[in-house]
Amino acid sequence: MAVTPPPQLADAIGAGAATAVTQFVFFLVAFLGVYLLGKLFVRPVFDRALRRRNLDSHARKPLQKLLTGIIVFVAISVAFRFAGYGDFLTSLATIAAAATLAIGFAMQDVIKNFVAGVFIYTDEPFRIDDWIEFDGHSGVVEDISLRVTRVRTFDNELLTVPNSLLTDGVIKNPVAKETLRLKVVFGIGYDDDIERATEIIVEEAEAHDDILADPAPSVRLTELGDSSVGLQSRVWIKNPSRSDFVKTRGEYTTAVKERFDEEGIDIPYPNRTLSGSIDVESDLEGLDLQ
Repeated sequence: MAVTPPPQLADAIGAGAATAVTQFVFFLVAFLGVYLLGKLFVRPVFDRALRRRNLDSHARKPLQKLLTGIIVFVAISVAFRFAGYGDFLTSLATIAAAATLAIGFAMQDVIKNFVAGVFIYTDEPFRIDDWIEFDGHSGVVEDISLRVTRVRTFDNELLTVPNSLLTDGVIKNPVAKETLRLKVVFGIGYDDDIERATEIIVEEAEAHDDILADPAPSVRLTELGDSSVGLQSRVWIKNPSRSDFVKTRGEYTTAVKERFDEEGIDIPYPNRTLSGSIDVESDLEGLDLQ
C-alpha cells in the first residue's frame, strides 16, 4: 500500500528542489559571466601590460597562469553571493579547516614543486629554449610551469621533470650567458713548432663563421704528455643548440687537422717501447735438438 506524504511536506520538498535548482542556475550564470569577462577583457589588458614591460615567455607564463587562477577564484566568490549560498570565503574556511590534515599529506609534493617553481621563476637558473644538463639528462627547456618543467632531449624525448628535482640538484646551463665556450685540446709532437701550431689553431677559429671574434679565440699550452704537447684552444659560440655545438666542434677540429697535415705538424699517437731480454739458455740445456 503506497504511502502518500502530507500536502505540506510535498509542497516543502517541491519548493526546496525548485530553490536549489534556481540557486544552481544563478551560480552557473554568474560564474560564467565573471569568468568570460575576465578572459575577454582582463586577460588581454594584462598581456599587453606584460609585453610593454618586455617580459619574455619565461616570465609571462607563470604570471598568466596566476591571473587565470585569480579570475576563477573571483568568479566563484561572486557566483556564491549571487546564488545566495552565502560568503564563499566563510564556506571555504569551513571546508579547509575540516580537510587541512588530509590535503596537507596529499599535497606535500605538489607544494614542494610549487615553491621550487617560484624559485626557478625568481632566480632564473635557466629559461625557455635554454640547453640544460641535470641528473644525467640533457635537453632544451620547452615549458616552465609552477609544478613541472618540460625538457626535450636531443633524442626528441619529452621529459616532464618535477621542479623540486631541478632546485634540489645541480643544474648545468652551458648557455646561461647566451654564449658557449668550446675547449679543444690538440696534441702536437715534441719536435714540432709550438708557435706555428698556435697560429694555425687561431687562424682556423677566426675563419669559422660560427665562432665569435669577441671573446677572441685563445690557445694555451696545458700539458706535456708522454708522447705529445697539449695545446688547448678556447673559442666561443653564440647561443648554440646542441646540434650547433657538435657541428661547429667537428668542423673546427677537422679544419685544424687538415692544416696540420699541410704544414707537416704531427699529431702523435701514444706508443710504448718494451725493453729487456729473455734468458732461454738454461731452459734449452736439457733438450735434445737433433
